[in-house]
Amino acid sequence: MLNGAFYSLSYDVLNAFAPISPLVTIPDVLFSSKTMPANDLKELIAWLNANPDKASVGISSVGSRLAGAFFQKETGTHFGVFVPYRGAAPAVQDLMAGQIDLLFGGPNELPLMRAGNIKAYAVSSDMRMAVAPDISTFAEMGRPALSRSAWYGLFAPGRTPRDIIGKLNAAAVEALADSAVRSRLVELGFEVFPRERQTPEALGAQVKADAEKWWPS
Repeated sequence: MLNGAFYSLSYDVLNAFAPISPLVTIPDVLFSSKTMPANDLKELIAWLNANPDKASVGISSVGSRLAGAFFQKETGTHFGVFVPYRGAAPAVQDLMAGQIDLLFGGPNELPLMRAGNIKAYAVSSDMRMAVAPDISTFAEMGRPALSRSAWYGLFAPGRTPRDIIGKLNAAAVEALADSAVRSRLVELGFEVFPRERQTPEALGAQVKADAEKWWPS
């Protein structure tokens, strides 16, 4: 997902690059400190509504800040403060220590959840993660509007010849089909795009759709 201030860049983000292939997606997971009284997403939203401006949310990236703002908008809740961090590690440490209440993180934090050090409420992907099938999706919890995932794609300079794009796409598709590559990506919490979507046209459509969704009006 294009989740940065791409609209203020000095180049045309829609035309400066030639799409080659989508690669993988990675969703957000909504975590909380283990002291948070809510036991599921419904209870969490109810708690946030009953305690407006009280919850603190860790921000470890532009994407997590966007996830927090998006969550507020779609649920009608309001966090008390967004706490910026220089990366996920210090944010997670404070979450475990109860210094912050919530964090939009990723698969790297799953071992801490399994150890009982933090809670997980929902994942933003359309389907449950292969590495965490026990965590429900937002859609399953009645909040389909919160479904969203960051994605990674392969691009070339905008005027790259079509035959070169074709060769690079074939190499990317071959790599993504390799069982060892796919297994490692799944272990890291990534989901590989379906084969039918591993095309330059699909990646171009993804960029356009996200620009239309997130570009400020």
